[in-house]
Amino acid sequence: MKFKLFPTLAPAAIVIAAVFSMAHNAQAQDAPRVNFATTAGNFVVEVYPDKAPKTVANFLQYVNDKHYDGTIFHRVIENFMIQGGGYDAQYAEKKTRAPVVHEGRDALAKGGPKNTTGTLAMARTNDPQSATAQFFINVKDNAFLDPTTQQFGYTVFGKIVSGMDVIQKIKAAPTGSGGPFQSDVPKTPILINSATLVK
Repeated sequence: MKFKLFPTLAPAAIVIAAVFSMAHNAQAQDAPRVNFATTAGNFVVEVYPDKAPKTVANFLQYVNDKHYDGTIFHRVIENFMIQGGGYDAQYAEKKTRAPVVHEGRDALAKGGPKNTTGTLAMARTNDPQSATAQFFINVKDNAFLDPTTQQFGYTVFGKIVSGMDVIQKIKAAPTGSGGPFQSDVPKTPILINSATLVK
């Protein structure tokens, strides 16, 4: 049996592909970006309200409230992640709002990013519904942190779009004890001077 070709379908397929491409590009263009100016250099994160709307709104509110200004990266593990957003340079924990609902599974279901190198996720305690202001940046692929049907995992809501060299610099910082922490604290404090919405 010979299959007949229908050339009129080809332009339609092209149009559909173009529409999807335009939609994807529009989403990327609409994604808010935040510039972090740190003592190690600057980096920019892009966040995805279409994937994790409550998490992104929570994060951007902290940015707009200048919560992150003057905080440190208090947990740096070279082959894992860097964490910050909760303590000032004197290791005083900053006051936060109520926790944000965990959106990890929903974000993945919507095609959101996983815990891969350069992605931004919410830090939390053992309680999945405990995330407030602290975040972490994966410095390697950490698939074991991804949400599954068996575990809540960690909500990924953005990624580094520039300044990954700064992230690499931070992750390589010598660490030890500091403040209330017995390990993984940069010996030379790495300060977030400002976090500013740039888009």
